[in-house]
Amino acid sequence: MMQVADAFPPAWIAVDWGTTALRVWAMGAGGTVLAAVASDQGMGALAPQAFEPALLALIEPWLAGAGNPVPVVACGMVGARQGWREAAYRAVPCTPLGGPLLAVAPHDPRFTLHIVAGLSQAEPADVMRGEEVQIAGYLATHPGFEGTLCLPGTHSKWATIRAGRVSSFQTCMTGELFALLSTTSVLRHALGGPGWDDAAFLDASAEALAAPETLSTRLFAIRAASLLAGQSPATARARLSGLLIGAELAATRALWQGPAVAIVGAGQLASHYAAALAAQGRVAVSADASDVTLRGLAAAYAILQQETPA
Repeated sequence: MMQVADAFPPAWIAVDWGTTALRVWAMGAGGTVLAAVASDQGMGALAPQAFEPALLALIEPWLAGAGNPVPVVACGMVGARQGWREAAYRAVPCTPLGGPLLAVAPHDPRFTLHIVAGLSQAEPADVMRGEEVQIAGYLATHPGFEGTLCLPGTHSKWATIRAGRVSSFQTCMTGELFALLSTTSVLRHALGGPGWDDAAFLDASAEALAAPETLSTRLFAIRAASLLAGQSPATARARLSGLLIGAELAATRALWQGPAVAIVGAGQLASHYAAALAAQGRVAVSADASDVTLRGLAAAYAILQQETPA
């Protein structure tokens, strides 16, 4: 993204810090995006003392000439126990965002850091970090939404929204299971190669949704079909994804059969969830994850402005 030189330094900086990636945006006073950059320096690759250098590697050019420290509002795994500084969870039911944000004093005086708290649920035990910002961003443009938000990812979240509050949520480790099975299990031998098979994906998701107790058996059948019937890697990969997403839909059936369901995600993964739901007669509206994340971080920045004395 081209930078607007005379607009720098930015009014504030938005940060989405996940397990595997770091994304930052330089924000203008009116909410415009002045520049954006990303790196692979997610929480999983960093020790606590490495967070500040990883962030500075991306934002230092934006800080030149700043008369006052530039506020940085961050969400995600930056606030985890293994992150820069642990931000205590807020217990549901609650609004997706709430103050005060956790203030962390960096070594570099040119910026201040403010971390958004994640959400927790006591029974059944569950937690989220980062998705609460996406929920806030979605509700910013859909303030009357009542129903379920599906947030696909490494750990997919299904959040029930009532009166602008997260009343409960459920996590499924579908994305992580796909990564583990496709790279470290015996199934990896069947998945090498490009391509995708839409029909195989829908068939597999329907099978797992109808009989989730057969998941383990159907997973090994992917390997067997590759050996005995020459099943293509594209079909094998689509079946693995379909079986795992179908099992997830079986576990969350009561949620997506509710009054409304929306998917907050990006790219092919979000489209796979939408296709699996559509095959069950459930049409879900979709929203782009990057867009709602930025809107949610802007809402968190607004909270910070209310907390900061004039």
